[in-house]
Amino acid sequence: MLAYTANRPVAGKRQSSPNALLVVISAHVALVAVVMSAKMDLPARIYKPPIKVIDFPVPPDPPPQPRPSQHEIAHPMPMPAPQPLPPLPLPPNDGLTATPGPADTGPIAGGGASIVSGATNPIRLLPIRHDLRLLTPFSELRPPYPASKLASEEEAVLTLRLTIDESGRVVAVDSLGRADRVFVEAARRYMMSHWRYAPATEDGRAVSSSLTVTLKFMIDG
Repeated sequence: MLAYTANRPVAGKRQSSPNALLVVISAHVALVAVVMSAKMDLPARIYKPPIKVIDFPVPPDPPPQPRPSQHEIAHPMPMPAPQPLPPLPLPPNDGLTATPGPADTGPIAGGGASIVSGATNPIRLLPIRHDLRLLTPFSELRPPYPASKLASEEEAVLTLRLTIDESGRVVAVDSLGRADRVFVEAARRYMMSHWRYAPATEDGRAVSSSLTVTLKFMIDG
């Protein structure tokens, strides 16, 4: 048994291989390189400057004004009375004196009023006038259409000046501007025989007057 044990090969001390050491160093170098590249790929951290808060001092409230005591209240001083102005000196008298003449106090129409002497323009009363007024009904104002003009379907617009006497009758019909003689004669005959007016008056008295009218001869109208 002892002989077998003495002859059994004994495991000796294992020597390290240089290749294994090189592999370990290479692995560490590669790991360091990976870590360094990962750190370089990370974005740079942005540092913001801290916000500074500036406190502005609030102005203090103004101190309350002391209320004046009753002894310190100022009483208004009485205003001095205005002094009368000295009289103005009169201009020197050159020996000329003015004596007022008597005023004219004559009554007007028995009243107690009076007028100042020397008035040259007496008051003139204007006459009271009333204009004339048409008495003929509106349905009877249109003169008959001239037969010759009706056949030819001619139309006309006349501007006429009428003269009315004190009795309100039309005594004259004059055409203003150019107009067809046939239309003017037809209008004149009818107006002088049919148109009547209340005459114009002045101070209640009838007077003659005149006016301008426009007369249309229209077939459809």
